[in-house]
Amino acid sequence: MNIKNSFSIKYSVIGFAIYINLFLCISGFSQSDSLSVYLELAAKNNPTVLQKYNEYQAALQKVPQVGSLADPELSIGVFLSPMELVSGNQVADIRLMQMFPWFGVLENAKDEMSLMAKAKYETFRDAKLQVFYDVQRTWYELYRIQQNINISEKNIEILRAIERISLAKFKTTPSGGSGSSSSSGNMSNSNSQNISSASSAMQTMGGNLTSNSSITSNQPPTALPSNSMGASAGGSGLADVYRIQMDMGELENSIALLQNQQNTTVARFNSILNRPVKSIVSLPDTLKQDTLGVSLLIVSDSMLSNNPMLGMLKYEQQSLEARTKMVARMGYPMIGLGLNYSLIKKNPMSTSKMNGKDMIMPMVTITLPIYRKKYNTMQTEAELMKTATANGYTATANSLQTEYYEAMQLYLDAQRRIKLYENQSLLANNSLDIMIKSFSASGSSLTDILRIRQQTLDYEFKQVEAVVDYNTAIAWLRRLGNLGKQ
Repeated sequence: MNIKNSFSIKYSVIGFAIYINLFLCISGFSQSDSLSVYLELAAKNNPTVLQKYNEYQAALQKVPQVGSLADPELSIGVFLSPMELVSGNQVADIRLMQMFPWFGVLENAKDEMSLMAKAKYETFRDAKLQVFYDVQRTWYELYRIQQNINISEKNIEILRAIERISLAKFKTTPSGGSGSSSSSGNMSNSNSQNISSASSAMQTMGGNLTSNSSITSNQPPTALPSNSMGASAGGSGLADVYRIQMDMGELENSIALLQNQQNTTVARFNSILNRPVKSIVSLPDTLKQDTLGVSLLIVSDSMLSNNPMLGMLKYEQQSLEARTKMVARMGYPMIGLGLNYSLIKKNPMSTSKMNGKDMIMPMVTITLPIYRKKYNTMQTEAELMKTATANGYTATANSLQTEYYEAMQLYLDAQRRIKLYENQSLLANNSLDIMIKSFSASGSSLTDILRIRQQTLDYEFKQVEAVVDYNTAIAWLRRLGNLGKQ
């Protein structure tokens, strides 16, 4: 059988892949451009990011609220029957009062709310960084699934080419027993069955058909090659075809499972972007290795100084310090300044010079904070919250350190695996090509070919997984060190 015809399907698949690559280059598709577009969409449309941003805007509106004075009080009293006075008859009484808290209370309240607003902004930043990381991680996962599907389909094509060679060899091989019936007419049935079984077993395991160690000494030498070769070639040929079909069935089942995973992952990816779950996701044909751009030590330092969650806890602690000062000053008296205006009507019976003149009376009010329990408990509450925030800061820093080492381990492990599987995949592909050519010339056993093919498939899967893990680890490190998009 012509080897060129046997591998026509394989070369067609390669040609189709080259055509896809050329189309993507002409259309201007690139990995970075596609991912950048999705990151921009997530920043604009993700509901969690929008929620945190609106919470930050709402927190900003609290600053002028707590920094303003209490509303002045205006009270008006009208006498149903004018009150008779020496200087006239009092008709109405108007009072205006403005309360002022102790010095520094309003400033401390504004500081508290401003710092809380900054804490909300850090929460918004953290949500955005998390969404960016989720977008990248899910996008890389989609690429891994798509590449696994492509590799499985390519291996199915290779198996079909091997199946065609096996069928051609089976059809051209004489049937076991037809070419040797005349020369082995005096052979017993039991000896014939033993010879056929031994030859078939050696063919399956890739053994040399010229080995005669399992043949009895009373078998005629001229009858051995014809009978054993014919039976082995016929039975082994069909067994080879069945085994190839079994492997193809396993690969088709794997492709179906991967397609189901792909649908689920696409829905999750689109939900992050807040768009229809069945929207098409653009993926590159080849995923390039990303670069971190900075050293791992810089990531560790930036993580402890610029991480949004740590920044949020810092602002919360500062706001609690401002609250402690505010509560302490709230325990001092409040001062109220007001004005009392009495409307007086002239009394015709009065001869006083003040007859009919309205009276104006300035007023001062002071609160008496004698119930100290509530102020003491407010201060205790603020101090306990400060301690809790400090504990939270330590716990978050420890958690970030743990995540950093996990991400660094994934980064270094993926970097090592990429180099390993690139070399292993190249060697396995070269071995597979040599063995397929040898198999077409009846030189190699199908068992060895299928074993090398399975190794090649595993190395291709692992190589894709290593690149995905490497880029995911970089995205993880950027998220921890606040080195991503802002």
